[in-house]
Amino acid sequence: MAARRGRRRAHLRSRRAYTPRLLQIRTLVADAGQQASIGSGFLVSADGLAITNYHVISQAVLEPKTFRLEYTAADGGRGELSVVAVDLPNDLAIVRLAKHDAPFFTFDSAAMEGAPSKGERLYSMGNPLDLGFTIVEGTYNGLVDRTYNDRVHFSGALNPGMSGGPTVSAEGQVVGVNVATRRGGQLLSFLVPARYAAALLQRVREQKTPPDLRAEVGRQLAAWQSALYRSFAEKGFRSTALGPYLAPETVAPWFNCWANTNAGATPRPRASINSINCKADTGLYVAPDLNTGAIQIDHSYVKATDLNQFQLATLLTQMSQPRLVGGGPFRKWYTPQRCHEDFVGAAAASDHPPLRVIWCAQAYREFEGLYDVALIAVTQDQASEALVSRLSLQAVAYDDAVALGKRFLQSVQSSK
Repeated sequence: MAARRGRRRAHLRSRRAYTPRLLQIRTLVADAGQQASIGSGFLVSADGLAITNYHVISQAVLEPKTFRLEYTAADGGRGELSVVAVDLPNDLAIVRLAKHDAPFFTFDSAAMEGAPSKGERLYSMGNPLDLGFTIVEGTYNGLVDRTYNDRVHFSGALNPGMSGGPTVSAEGQVVGVNVATRRGGQLLSFLVPARYAAALLQRVREQKTPPDLRAEVGRQLAAWQSALYRSFAEKGFRSTALGPYLAPETVAPWFNCWANTNAGATPRPRASINSINCKADTGLYVAPDLNTGAIQIDHSYVKATDLNQFQLATLLTQMSQPRLVGGGPFRKWYTPQRCHEDFVGAAAASDHPPLRVIWCAQAYREFEGLYDVALIAVTQDQASEALVSRLSLQAVAYDDAVALGKRFLQSVQSSK
């Protein structure tokens, strides 16, 4: 028992050595000198390079005349920070501070080469809710399934302010970077794998001139969406039965699909509606008021039980209203949406019903060539039933949206 207490005390003493390597990162309103947001970071080199989340420092990158960065160390020291590099898809950034010969974290070899063992004890560090530097114990649970960008599932409590801090092994080496928590659950937290942070650090060491960071955000967003929609197109669509129709679902593994029905509604509905909703875990943080990159597929099979043909047509019109769901304020980030409606035959074969199709798009003001698009199709082959299908794409190139839209419409079929 005494030996065990001795090992625990030695381990706790070793953990105290971590705090000089930790930073609180504050985004300040430049003219007011007061903080607008806080996060965490950690030193990764003796010459003052530190890693944090992109979302912790994004305001200073996008609006450098309005915001500036400052760090506070565990010993109370303070100073200015400058952003050196960003990795938008992995929500990472490297900042520089005037600190030399400082202790710093290194990366865990198991995390770099593959992954730690599931159930391994990990320690997350940061400054939650501005309460002071904190160490949270939890476990490694592997990479999250059904997500486009790699994230580690960490069973430990991450709280606001810990974003950008390190999660380390028992030996004190970095396994991941704190990035998010899932509200509505317990101890569901997420880390950016350490290998992405190490790769960004290597990129900084190799770059000859610092990039234009605002332009770099746009470049990385365009490259990320191009790869996303290329992968989405390569996976293709498969058919799922809804009443007498075959509706297109994606084969991509990073979608979650749920079904719902109005069968138990009170009062008794005048039309039966059975629906499938599929959402991709592909969100991308760009700015505090802009999250984009979502893909969604919805289908509703509607069958009249107490509606005449004209009443059903009215219901279908209501259900097919265009809904462009933007990731931020419309006037700030987007041009006005434009819509076009027409009757089309997606394919000549008899098993492809005629469709009433609505196409809506809005362009991003800041990111040339990217659009949010909504495509809605309503079958027109039956008087008492119909399939309403919707494809929603965020941050997509227009040609990619057109090509995906055609494939989507061609996949709407009749199974009769």
